[in-house]
Amino acid sequence: MKKYSLITSLLLLILFTACKEGNKKETTIAVSKQEVLVDTTKTYAEISVKQGGEWVNRVYQGDSTFHNVSELVVPQEHTDHSFYIRYEGPGWESNKVGYRLYLDWRNAIDVFGKVTDSLILDRVGQDNFDSYHEMNPWGMDILKVGKGLGVGSVGRYINKEVLHFNNVDTTSVTVNNDANASGITINYTGWETAGDKIDLTSTLSIQKDSRITSHTIQSSMAIDNICTGIVKHGVEYFSNQTEKNDWGYIATYGEQTLVPDNLGMAIFYQKSTIANITEWEHDHLLLFKPSTAPITYYFLGAWEKELNGITTKEAFITYLDTTLEELNAKGTL
Repeated sequence: MKKYSLITSLLLLILFTACKEGNKKETTIAVSKQEVLVDTTKTYAEISVKQGGEWVNRVYQGDSTFHNVSELVVPQEHTDHSFYIRYEGPGWESNKVGYRLYLDWRNAIDVFGKVTDSLILDRVGQDNFDSYHEMNPWGMDILKVGKGLGVGSVGRYINKEVLHFNNVDTTSVTVNNDANASGITINYTGWETAGDKIDLTSTLSIQKDSRITSHTIQSSMAIDNICTGIVKHGVEYFSNQTEKNDWGYIATYGEQTLVPDNLGMAIFYQKSTIANITEWEHDHLLLFKPSTAPITYYFLGAWEKELNGITTKEAFITYLDTTLEELNAKGTL
């Protein structure tokens, strides 16, 4: 989004004098008002799809140009690597970091590390479908998700395994951009796991000058073990939770990017919403209590190559603890 500011210039009077056959000629040029484009936007969200082609064995063929849309009902044919949605799902960003969600059975959240404070999502994956896996002038996709949740996405933990979104009747997404925040809302209709079939709404947003995504989920039925988490990459795991406070966090820090270099990831959670903190082969997990009320938590990625970024574990922990103090004082971020 871009805003226009009106800059009023002084009346410019230029006097040109020419002499011809003894006569004096004057030309007056007046410049009054002009509009100058000023980019004040620090957040952005989008989803971009191909149009005019056709589906062949769950792969979209035809038009190679992507078109941004504000709403999308995901085609039943769509799966991972269908080459239909640019970078495989919706994205949202601030001037510090970007995120994307795989809008298919994986339903994981990935991190775009940025080496600039500019907004970059509208150029990601335009030149080549997965060129963002290599370093670009803006940065790159830095997180390997694999079979995990990435950071802050949703699954269900059953029989020591996280179930993703393999069986969903309909998935739809809406993009939201305003002056101070951007994000997406996803409606999963008929998500089936372990004999339960529910509708789930997922709302994600990011504010300017922040690494933190706010994630609010709401289920149509109170079922156990809906979960979120952080993908494991063999680095240090730590947490902060005290009895007197309402909020806590889980986090990882270390060499866990595709570069490889240092990345910190964290989830801030309200203790009253959590049934258990556990893990499985691929993720550190937070299991939510059964509820039909909205549940809000926060997650983030902090890359060491980020412009003026966090470059040590100690600085990352200080940043998390300061954020936690703010969250416990205000109840929200």
